[in-house]
Amino acid sequence: MQPTHRSSRILLPAKNGFVFLSLFVALGLTYIPTGRLPGVPDWVPLVLAFWCIREPMRVGMGTAFVFGLLVDIGQGAAMGQHALAYVVLAYLAMSVSRRVLWFSPLQQALHVLPLLLLAQINMVLVRLVAGAEFPGWWYFLSSFTGVALWIPLHFLLLLPQFQPVDRDDNRPI
Repeated sequence: MQPTHRSSRILLPAKNGFVFLSLFVALGLTYIPTGRLPGVPDWVPLVLAFWCIREPMRVGMGTAFVFGLLVDIGQGAAMGQHALAYVVLAYLAMSVSRRVLWFSPLQQALHVLPLLLLAQINMVLVRLVAGAEFPGWWYFLSSFTGVALWIPLHFLLLLPQFQPVDRDDNRPI
């Protein structure tokens, strides 16, 4: 039985510039001061999980560590709090990447939800060890909004990789 969600289009390789531009845009969105609004997604781990699943040889734990430190610096968090959470997220996303790519974007989102929740649990544990208060259960709502944004983000980040639909008879593919 063949999967019905597969596209017949062939993807071009992802360009390094676009991959890191998307990560820096996510970092910029993370720097927007939203206060303590529940449900605002954490953009960096969402985009990081996407690229760790799609391009595990390009984006990995080193990238996750650097962007985690940048988020720590930008948000004034405990140094290493986001870095630790993002490295664990990157490791787990890379370890399930071959499996997750077989699924449709909706099913991929269901695989990403535990990864995002685990990243948030890691950040809360580091905060608690550092002496901060528990942020409340609403804090974990951002993982669910991030998963709701997985499908549009999936298509947006893959858009530059799509080949043109028109066929050239001189090309073999």
